[in-house]
Amino acid sequence: MSASHALARVLLAAPSTGAGKTTLATGVMAALRRRGLEVSGHKVGPDYIDPGYHALATGRPGRNLDPHLVGEERVAPLLLHGASTPRPADVAVIEGVMGLFDGRVGTDGFASSAHVATLTRTPVVLVVDCARASRTVGAVVHGLVTYDPSVQVAGVILNRVGSPRHAAEVASSVRVPVLGQVPRDESVATPSRHLGLVPAAERGMVEAELDPLVALVEAHVDLDAVLDVARSAPELEVEPWSPPLAPPRPAQTRAGALPVVAVAGGRAFTFRYAETEELLRAAGCDVVVLDPTSAPALPAGVAGLYLGGGFPEVHVNALAENVSLVGQLRDAVRSGLPTVAECAGLLYLCRTLDGVSMIGAIDADAAMHERLTLRYPEAVAVSDSLLTRVGESVTGHEFHRTRVTPTAGAAPAWRVADGPHGAGFGAGGGVEGFTSPTLHASYLHTHWAGQPQMAQRFVEAVRAW
Repeated sequence: MSASHALARVLLAAPSTGAGKTTLATGVMAALRRRGLEVSGHKVGPDYIDPGYHALATGRPGRNLDPHLVGEERVAPLLLHGASTPRPADVAVIEGVMGLFDGRVGTDGFASSAHVATLTRTPVVLVVDCARASRTVGAVVHGLVTYDPSVQVAGVILNRVGSPRHAAEVASSVRVPVLGQVPRDESVATPSRHLGLVPAAERGMVEAELDPLVALVEAHVDLDAVLDVARSAPELEVEPWSPPLAPPRPAQTRAGALPVVAVAGGRAFTFRYAETEELLRAAGCDVVVLDPTSAPALPAGVAGLYLGGGFPEVHVNALAENVSLVGQLRDAVRSGLPTVAECAGLLYLCRTLDGVSMIGAIDADAAMHERLTLRYPEAVAVSDSLLTRVGESVTGHEFHRTRVTPTAGAAPAWRVADGPHGAGFGAGGGVEGFTSPTLHASYLHTHWAGQPQMAQRFVEAVRAW
């Protein structure tokens, strides 16, 4: 029987995307932290970018809560884990995804903000964009409050109000507590480009740059009321998640030596889940962050390479100009260094990206494409490889505006369900990716907390190397 765990928590959701959730969630996190509270930031869904802003605001890793990627049973345990690591949090702030009830297409809202709110028994505060409406906002809020009684909507923040008169008119139409009335202020908006917001790490932001946003939130959001909502959340009767991998026995490793796993970082590689590194460290690996745009060489004693997501297409010249590292990586991957590459990592391993020479460890070329690929699929392993065994099914996500030619090697990684969100394995379900006993490279992002067997196999290969 699980013990009960108290955690003050609130989920900021919205009627639709573009309402200002990320801006206000980041501002609320930072403002609460400046009150002296320890704040844990979380994001519904697979998104990597928003947790980067949460990390900037809270001073601790931003984390994701995604039932599609990790399974329903792990969502509340991962919330408790994130709120206790590296220090116990006083409050957790969860940012929703898209509209409150929008989830994986064709699944009745699976993996939506509402779904995560029910799995974690978290009260919801709505962020509503009032820029183009007044009393109609009350009808929209009423619909969201009554649509699913299992979702507790405890209040609303009116965003982008035009004037005190406008704010008063909107507030008079709303039948739940109004916890904030935030005026339009484009100076605090986050810049966007071809795949959404520009990552905080890529912008080189520091925490002090959030000062104008914090001032806006402190002036126009009732933070005490938000905390009251968070503290009304019931205890969770689950145990916090912990990495299931164990370190090797002393006989399995050289005395005093930990195998080194180089994890791509820097401005070109900003996407990876915090739990990935935690799994590797729990298994006895020494995780070293490597910036491929500037590092002159692989770290000493490297026994594994993890190339996650990011925007190599934006930094392609800086990557190519680091000739010494490119050559060393080409030789290491070809010689069998255990290597995992997801999306951006796949592009980096190709011969070229937009005509610029890359590592060349994979016989393929990558280029920007006019069409966005956005999928939330299930995938089946086509080959035995570094991470998978034939026939294994995993859940993942893809989000990119590039194409790789050819799409797969002699030993493909996955057969991905056809349709934009992976609905079914019809004739259109294609194979993609490149694998070998020491390599796994594809567009598909997976969350190893939900697929611990993949982490285990990578670690075993690292130890063997």
